[in-house]
Amino acid sequence: MYYDQEISSVFEELGTSEEGLSSEEAEKRLGEYGKNELKEKEKISIFRLFLSQFKSILIFILIIASIVSALLGETIDAIVILFTVFLAGVLGFVQEYRAEKAIELLKSLTSPEAVVIRNGTEKKISSTELVPGDIILLQTGDRIPVDARINKEFNLKVDESSLTGESVPVQKITDSLPADTPGTDRKNMVYAGTAVVYGRGRAVVTATGMKTSFGELAGLLGTIERSRTPLQESLDKFGRWIGGATLVIVAFVAVLGVLSGFPPLDMFLWGVALAVAAIPEALPAVVTVGLGLGVRRMVKRHALVRKLPSVETLGATDVICTDKTGTLTQNKMTVEKIYVNGQTLNVTGNGYNPEGKFLKGDSEVPEDDKHLRIFLLGAALCNDSNLYEEDGWKITGDPTEAALVVAAAKAGFEKSKLDRKYPRLGEIPFSSESKRMTTFNKLEDNPENFLNSELVTFSKGAPEVILASCTKIFQNGEMKALTPEQAQEISEQVKELANQALRVMALSFRPLEESFSPEKVSFREIPVEKIEEDMVFSGLIGMRDPPREEVKTAIKTCEDAGIKTVMITGDHKVTAAAIARELRILKENDLTLTGSELDSLDESEFENKVEKVSVYSRVYPIHKLRVIEALKKKGHVVAMTGDGVNDAPALKAADMGIAMGITGTDVSKEASSMILADDNFASIVSAVEEGRNIFKNIKNFITYGLTAHIGEVLIVLIAILGWQILPLLAVQILWINLITDGLPPMALSVEPPDRGLMKQKPRNVEEGLITRREIVAGLGLGGLIASQALIVLVWALNSGVPISKLQTMIFTLVVFSEMFNAFNWRSDRYSVFSLGLFTNKPLVYAVLTTVILQLIVVYIPFLQFAFRTVPLSLSELGSITALASTTLISMEIVKYLNARRVH
Repeated sequence: MYYDQEISSVFEELGTSEEGLSSEEAEKRLGEYGKNELKEKEKISIFRLFLSQFKSILIFILIIASIVSALLGETIDAIVILFTVFLAGVLGFVQEYRAEKAIELLKSLTSPEAVVIRNGTEKKISSTELVPGDIILLQTGDRIPVDARINKEFNLKVDESSLTGESVPVQKITDSLPADTPGTDRKNMVYAGTAVVYGRGRAVVTATGMKTSFGELAGLLGTIERSRTPLQESLDKFGRWIGGATLVIVAFVAVLGVLSGFPPLDMFLWGVALAVAAIPEALPAVVTVGLGLGVRRMVKRHALVRKLPSVETLGATDVICTDKTGTLTQNKMTVEKIYVNGQTLNVTGNGYNPEGKFLKGDSEVPEDDKHLRIFLLGAALCNDSNLYEEDGWKITGDPTEAALVVAAAKAGFEKSKLDRKYPRLGEIPFSSESKRMTTFNKLEDNPENFLNSELVTFSKGAPEVILASCTKIFQNGEMKALTPEQAQEISEQVKELANQALRVMALSFRPLEESFSPEKVSFREIPVEKIEEDMVFSGLIGMRDPPREEVKTAIKTCEDAGIKTVMITGDHKVTAAAIARELRILKENDLTLTGSELDSLDESEFENKVEKVSVYSRVYPIHKLRVIEALKKKGHVVAMTGDGVNDAPALKAADMGIAMGITGTDVSKEASSMILADDNFASIVSAVEEGRNIFKNIKNFITYGLTAHIGEVLIVLIAILGWQILPLLAVQILWINLITDGLPPMALSVEPPDRGLMKQKPRNVEEGLITRREIVAGLGLGGLIASQALIVLVWALNSGVPISKLQTMIFTLVVFSEMFNAFNWRSDRYSVFSLGLFTNKPLVYAVLTTVILQLIVVYIPFLQFAFRTVPLSLSELGSITALASTTLISMEIVKYLNARRVH
């Protein structure tokens, strides 16, 4: 369908035109056809999500136990057990729901965009809003989001391997095809899920969503899937380990209790309650929420993490390989120097304002200077950027190309008028391999009458590439043979401009003979080498892209954090080195390598040098892959930036692939783990800090939970073994588990970064979630909490305190002690007082809420009856609080001694 029709017929059938749909019509069709997205598996309903919280075998046992209790007349116990089970389910539901929402946010933030023509104007919209009849623009690197019929193309090639399995890109056409053309041969169509690898074009949307060819495969491409992270897997293993150990201990103590004369039902209920309290079944959900909240914070710092597992990688990153242009620099190119006719001209003006002069020394260059005019004409025509005025001067397209358009505008060449007057008949797009762009223009009304041809090829690109294709030079008003001496002089000029930290580009042109008539023009019939040979050198252009001020600080932060920064750029070696020195990336004994120098090294030679290299220049995407592999072999965790379609393999190979949000192609974004919304290196460093902080917070709230669980088990174990007394009842254990494992861990997950976080070395990627540090802390503080309870136990027994009051005091002590412990785990290094008590307000609110809930259970009469508590006097409450505070005080002393030992 549509492939066998002329494009005019397709437009008519779909009710559209070259001007695209109106906004009103597009909105109407969106309602009719629905969003352009593939249907996912049916989402679990809120009700089913809530019910899933009660699937645990221990929860089932508790419910059965409550039923048995009710049948035996223990109605209050049964009600309290069911109530706490219900509240635990609500808490688990809230955590799971927030985790799901975090994943959904991630998916919505990473939905791809498309450039569409609406109301005759180009605009960028979410690809989910595309409808049949829309006109979309396709460029190299775009991931195609719909099925569409091509109506314009400039050497458009599409990778359709995701549909056909064929790795060779398909050359696209605009002509209609016979009705019996098989699907794989319909070269005038593009399909959802495929990618543009070369050229550009326009197409009219014919199918969206599940109606596309890819939709029929019922696949899901380019979205974030809910997958378990390595961290969650580690937690599961830890949970199973501690759960097994706990069940053994609990079973032993329960049997011991029965043998000591406690009622079997009471010991059964107590054993299950203690098992529920000791097993950290809520941790995976809390971790997911913590990761999700961290991702949201990263978005505010211009870093969008596409996959949750990559958050864990950020904290271990110790090498960042970064592009230069736009990432380390401002990507606001301004032309400062032009070299034409053997002389260097200065260009005045700032930014994208097309006002400025061309000066030779102190004198202004005449407006009719042929050398400058043909140079700037080529700069404007061999260009895909545009300049327009809207609340100031703005650009569309690549900033480097835009700088050329602005320079041409200063000489009176308006890009939009030139494009209409001298239409482009074809082009060879820029690629990382060719390092040049070539256009083929028709110049009927020849602006420079020396060009004796209506057809002219213009090229721009890397100086060495352009110069190698030139056999002539435009000098003194004539096209002359390019001599070796002149070529050497041009090369020296390139070095001189590069030494001034200017990005240098060369331009050339070639009037074409009659054999290249418009009727015969087709880049598929004329080999590329025929188009781009025998060129005429027209000049050099030097542009400055100043470094971002914040990058210098960010690189220093990386250095302090044990992270090496490596610049990888296509720029000239001298330019790259000059900027790297300015940014303090390139230091005294560091090495620089060009792509060709890298090619000359074998694997062992390169591996011996790779850790000493700070700058790679004149490289191809394949070189990035080689750098990553060499660094990974040396045991480094590598982050790599990229923006082009050819960067995708390197982005996938890196431990942390980082795509550019502004200049990056859809393909590079899809291959990445993270997207920089502002293309700024400083945002990478912010993301690393946030990643480190997320991992730190997760370890801290896990240690908090481990401490609490160990403390509860030890209290009961020692009390039964030593005194044959149950210090806590089953309902009290369940309540402790409910209120201490709920809000405080969530609040700890939003703890801001420590001030010294980016002065620590990257964590060992092999380091497990639970290390000796966590076990020692858990046993130490858990033992301290148990000791506090035993002090109360001994005092109460010696003072003749009733068992109900003893249990109430220990019940309250454990809750208060765990709240003090929550403040311990805001940081394992810094005193809570140096951090500021109120710098984590959610934790303050969580602790206050938990304390109030505990006091309600102790002092409200009907809850006293339910939880077997008795009111405590103010002096008793004060003593318990003072004793519980030793949990915080002891940890403060440990932190102080550790700090003294470090210094």
